[in-house]
Amino acid sequence: MSQPAIIAAPTAPKTFVPANTNAADWSQLQPLYQSLITRELKCQRCLEKLILDRSDLDAAAEEAQANLYIAMTCHTDDAVAKKGFLDFVEHVEPQLKRVGFELDQKIANSPHVPKLDTNRYGVLLRAVGQEVKLFRAENVALQTQATKLDQSYSEISGAMVVNFDGEEKTLPQMARYLEDSDRAKREASWCAVAERRQQDCTKVHDIYSKLITLRDQMGRNAGFDNFRDFQHQRMHRFDYTPADCGHFHEAIEKHCVPLVREMQKQRAAALGLQTLRPWDLKVDVKGRAPLRPFTNGEDLTAKTSRTYRNMDAGLSQMFDTMLGGGCLDLDSRKGKAPGGYQYQRQASRKPFIFMNAVGLHRDLITMVHEAGHAFHSLLSKDDPILMYRGSPTEFAEVASMSQELLTLPYLSEFFNEADAARAKRELLEGAIAVLPWVAHIDAFQHWVYLNPTHTVKERETKWLELDARFGGLLDWTGLEQFRASLWQRQLHLFGMPFYYIEYGIAQLGALQVWLASLTNEKQAIANYKAGLALGGSKPLPQLFQTAGIQFDFTAPIVEKLMSAVGSQLKQLS
Repeated sequence: MSQPAIIAAPTAPKTFVPANTNAADWSQLQPLYQSLITRELKCQRCLEKLILDRSDLDAAAEEAQANLYIAMTCHTDDAVAKKGFLDFVEHVEPQLKRVGFELDQKIANSPHVPKLDTNRYGVLLRAVGQEVKLFRAENVALQTQATKLDQSYSEISGAMVVNFDGEEKTLPQMARYLEDSDRAKREASWCAVAERRQQDCTKVHDIYSKLITLRDQMGRNAGFDNFRDFQHQRMHRFDYTPADCGHFHEAIEKHCVPLVREMQKQRAAALGLQTLRPWDLKVDVKGRAPLRPFTNGEDLTAKTSRTYRNMDAGLSQMFDTMLGGGCLDLDSRKGKAPGGYQYQRQASRKPFIFMNAVGLHRDLITMVHEAGHAFHSLLSKDDPILMYRGSPTEFAEVASMSQELLTLPYLSEFFNEADAARAKRELLEGAIAVLPWVAHIDAFQHWVYLNPTHTVKERETKWLELDARFGGLLDWTGLEQFRASLWQRQLHLFGMPFYYIEYGIAQLGALQVWLASLTNEKQAIANYKAGLALGGSKPLPQLFQTAGIQFDFTAPIVEKLMSAVGSQLKQLS
């Protein structure tokens, strides 16, 4: 597939926001936003100029929030960083939502809208129209409360440590013990983490219950019967419905869960076990030492840089732009929020990658995953329309998950030949294993928000019911209380409701990119970059098509991909 022509767009304004503006201070932002709200729109070009000036101002505000979020997540034990972020959430974000709605209205209701080029502005106008339709002023305060509750969850998670092997360890640091060939040590480490999580189980349940109540009210305020239907529309899911999500659940249950369970049967046999326990999933079945692809964050970045140099000149150049400082915080430490993310700072157009690396293979996977997000940010950074410098999350995750797969032939910087083959198998198995978990989390959320008055006991019962449907063949004897609250480790449930099925849709897209690369790698990477360069300027199906793949998560495509990956795994056996 040939690459699309780059749309000639007006240059992004550089002077609308004064250079010395503190965009974390609402008193400095307010007059700038007010000037946009009151600006007279006499012509089509006036409307286009308003869109560009708004993008410039929104980018400054988004970067201020990004920097505060980065500081808070990098130092959850820093009271100043925490206060800075919460002050923005409480005092600036609600104002941004209010003026954002006024500007959405101004744009959507302008008599000059019909004159705009739909090829250029169609996606933006569709999104703006949706925002106007769904906005309710009374939901702004509720969203602020929800953000603060999510921050409380992050604070609880970030403070979790255990004493193990005579040392205080963060939970990410404990993950390496699950790869230990000593089964007793694996069990002890898994139980130590589970018991630590259990100490805060009631608190986390309480946070989630409060979030459910808040969100249900938000949906009802907007005229919906439930938060699920409201959130699906609020997330701009124009190209699929909640019913389509149910079809995805069914497709995964039918075509993916059996493959995962078969892999677990093979694992149990290889380990000489009658049944698998939760701590038996990461250890090497041949008793080999755990893969240790790097020693620390500096080593990880150096090796990743060389990997991209061998893979593709364009990707290599983009990765190396992040090595100059201020773009990476990779090593795990106490007082750091869990997880990993890439955050594009929209005014400076510079990505930031955050993770909790401790030397594991999964950390390498996280590195290239977040690099994929950064490539997306960098390839689309020059579009002057801020909204088009992002993309729907269903495609944003294609950008990241594809990197996990496209880098597989280039692992020699991290491993010898035998370990590279092992790493490849682990990655492919993980790519399959994540799909039932995605379906599990998504189906759980559908039930949670369709039944918002449920009790904690009913919540745990539903989780276990879905685990029987989507889970593997693990023996949970004696661990029932931990199993029932396993969902609490999934941070998306707290801060990003319903943002999870995107990972499943995107995984199917990424597998298509990878399979294409097996026959024509150069073309597959070119198509991939062409899709990313569109940012969010085109509808979701067109983004997939430009990347050379199908926007499809029905049973036939799932069956086809599971068969193809199953064949690849057999070749690696």
